[in-house]
Amino acid sequence: MPPSQTPHRTPLRRVSQGSLLRLSRSGAYPDAPRGLGFLEPALAEFVDETDALQTNIEGLTHLSDSLATFNESFASWLYIMNMNALTTDWPQAPTPESFALAKRRAGEKAIAAAEALKKQAEEAAAAREAELLADKTAMTEMTEADVTTVGNTTGISGVSKIDSGGVKKKVMKPKMSAKERKERDMEIERIISALPLEFRGSDPTLRRHMETVIDGIMKARDQTIKLPDLIKPPDLNQARVNKCLIALVNRKVVQKDNSAGTVLYHWRGLP
Repeated sequence: MPPSQTPHRTPLRRVSQGSLLRLSRSGAYPDAPRGLGFLEPALAEFVDETDALQTNIEGLTHLSDSLATFNESFASWLYIMNMNALTTDWPQAPTPESFALAKRRAGEKAIAAAEALKKQAEEAAAAREAELLADKTAMTEMTEADVTTVGNTTGISGVSKIDSGGVKKKVMKPKMSAKERKERDMEIERIISALPLEFRGSDPTLRRHMETVIDGIMKARDQTIKLPDLIKPPDLNQARVNKCLIALVNRKVVQKDNSAGTVLYHWRGLP
C-alpha cells in the first residue's frame, strides 16, 4: 500500500485558519472561557464606547438646537429694531420748529455781524477825529505872524501873477536833469529814513506829503520858503504841511526863523 499523502487543501483566510474555538483554546489565552465567552469583555468595552458616542451626538444635537434658537431670537430682535426705527418718532430728529430756530439764529448772527461792522466803523471814525484833533493842535503852534503872512502872501502872489496891465506872466521853472533828480530823490529818501516811523511808511499818505514838502523846500530860492508856499489844496492842506514842518524842525533838518516878523524855514539837511 502506497504511503499516505497529505490531502491538498485550499488556502483559507486568517480568520478561518484561526477559528474562535482555536483562538480560545490557544496557549496565548490559556484562561479564556470556552466557546464565545471571551467576547463578553470586548463587547462590554464596545458598548461603553457606543454610549460615549451617543452622548457626544446628543451634545451636538443640543448645541445645534441652541444655535437655532439663538438665531431665531436674534433675527426676531433685528426685525423688531428695524420696525421700531420705521415706526417710532425720534425726539432728536429735525422738525419744522428746528428749521425755524436755525433760521432765527442765522438772523441773530447776521445782526451781530452788522453791529460789529458798525462798531468798527465808529472806532475808525473816532480815530480819524483824533488825528484831525492832533493836526489842529499842531496848527496852534503857529504864531500870529504865520497867520498874517498867509494873508499877505496870498495877496502878493495874486499880484505877482498879474502885472499892471492885467496880463498873466508865465514863470519858467528850470528843468532838472535825470542825474540831479536821482540825487535829490536819494537825499529825500535818506532824510525820511531819519524821521519817526509814521513818516517812514506807517502811513503812505503822510510819507507822500513829507516828500512833497521836502521837495518844495529844496526847490525854493536859497532853499528858504514860507509855509503858505507849500500848501497845495485840497490834498496838502495847511495842517498837514505844518505837521511835516514840525517833524523836520525837530529833526533839525529845517530851521525855523521868525526874527524878521515873517516865519521862514531854512533848509539845513542832515549832517
